[in-house]
Amino acid sequence: MHIGILAAKLTANSGWEHYSRALVLALVDAGHEVTVLVPQNMEIEDDDLDYTIVPILPDVTPQEPRFLFKLADALPSARMMLMDCDVIHTTVELYAPLAAMIAGSRPLVMTVHGSYARYPQQRGWPVSMLYKWAYRRTVMACVSHYTEQVAKQVLPAARTHVIANAVDAERFAHLPTPSQPKRGPTVITAGGVKRRKGTLELVRAIAKVRETIPEVQCLVLGTTSAEPNYVDQVEGDIERLGLEDTVHLFGFVPEETLLESYAVADVFVLPSMNDGWKFEGFGLVHLEASAAGLPVIGTDNSGVVEAIDDGVTGLIVSQTDVEQELPPAIVRLLTDESLARKMGEAGRRKAQAATWTHVAQQMVALYQSLLR
Repeated sequence: MHIGILAAKLTANSGWEHYSRALVLALVDAGHEVTVLVPQNMEIEDDDLDYTIVPILPDVTPQEPRFLFKLADALPSARMMLMDCDVIHTTVELYAPLAAMIAGSRPLVMTVHGSYARYPQQRGWPVSMLYKWAYRRTVMACVSHYTEQVAKQVLPAARTHVIANAVDAERFAHLPTPSQPKRGPTVITAGGVKRRKGTLELVRAIAKVRETIPEVQCLVLGTTSAEPNYVDQVEGDIERLGLEDTVHLFGFVPEETLLESYAVADVFVLPSMNDGWKFEGFGLVHLEASAAGLPVIGTDNSGVVEAIDDGVTGLIVSQTDVEQELPPAIVRLLTDESLARKMGEAGRRKAQAATWTHVAQQMVALYQSLLR
């Protein structure tokens, strides 16, 4: 089968990018021919690839006024590059109008990761109408049942399938030896410092945890450029609560630093908070932390509940009562070593079962059903 994919940059710097790269590689490993359209500004360093990569798409900048015009400009070249494909798949929701125009009468699949299931509701006419048309044209591969429910709320007649995210468990199987000595029981979170990632809620929880565990440390890994005003709030709370020697904002870190930080950590915490129309569609970072053998803590009312088996691989706390529920949950996992170890082991097994090979098999089965 020849599969045409519209993707984000094939790196691991964001959820879109990580998903796109992992799916492409899994489809190629399964023996399929894959042509991938990526943003124009993606640097291609490896000439010896088992798939075709064409940098002709505009970068994913939905707030940029000319974004839709740039999609239209890319249409002739994109259509020509994918003219021999059996099925078209966009792994980025914002490319849906372009993908729909390229596909014509061919099957069209769109991965729905989370918040952008609601995108047609967030834009004024005529943009909302264009995206509603494009979304209706697709078959949605939703990364969680929660995301599927949201998609159905936006477009009740949407054709949906749930194909959950996966993780490269081998990437986390052999963590490096930390280069620095451990300073105390350690909490880690990974993801952009954003309102939706609950960084403020975590910082405030750590202040309460410190009352019970004075030597607790919290490592915050992830970009600080997306929401500057929110980052200012986080830094202000760290100073106000006297946490300068407890909570450490590292910003975006390279892979080796991420893995070394997992090796130091005792528990992973990312208390996702729904932020207006934005929500956590799955919780891939929770599953990655499970792959590293860590017990994990997340929040309800999101796709995170499908990445964490509550009471088995970690703990789920309420978004609406996170201030009360999160601190004791962290204390529990930092002080009950037996429970933390059991949850970490169960999480590792869960992550090992969630393979990209399985995702590719499910996706190909979906493609084939649409080609019949």
